[in-house]
Amino acid sequence: MKRIILLLSLLSAPLLLAQNASADFEKEIAAVVAGPQVTVVHFWAPWCPNCRAEMGPDGWAKFVDANPKVQVVFIAIWHNGENPAPKLTAAGLGSQSNLKLLTHPNPSRTAADRVNAFLGLPITWIPSTWVYRGGKLRVAFNYGEIRFPVLQQTVDDATNKWTH
Repeated sequence: MKRIILLLSLLSAPLLLAQNASADFEKEIAAVVAGPQVTVVHFWAPWCPNCRAEMGPDGWAKFVDANPKVQVVFIAIWHNGENPAPKLTAAGLGSQSNLKLLTHPNPSRTAADRVNAFLGLPITWIPSTWVYRGGKLRVAFNYGEIRFPVLQQTVDDATNKWTH
């Protein structure tokens, strides 16, 4: 009986470590979005055609450069262990001081195992882009490519003082 319990403990250890890594990762991002600044959190994957479409010359690099007071966090999810750095570098992303490039510790793209929620909110599609200010979600674009004029307007609106 003791051997069975020991075997079950050993088999479940990687799952517990992955859950802890994901929880720690979320705490890190929660601390970033809790700041007083506007923060844009962008979920994407290197294999995703819609995500890559946003990397064009009028895409993310231009937006990040035009908004130095906005913290932008790119989170590679559902990446199957693929290194996102080459695609980001090719798109001109990585050297900006207001940009964090992160890879979620759970690489699974399989529906049963992948990240389906983050900071208590569902992730059902990539790319998804969330805009925060002061720890509060202001707007979530959850279904596909972002339109950068719309994102810019959203960031401008979130930057302005809200009276309610």
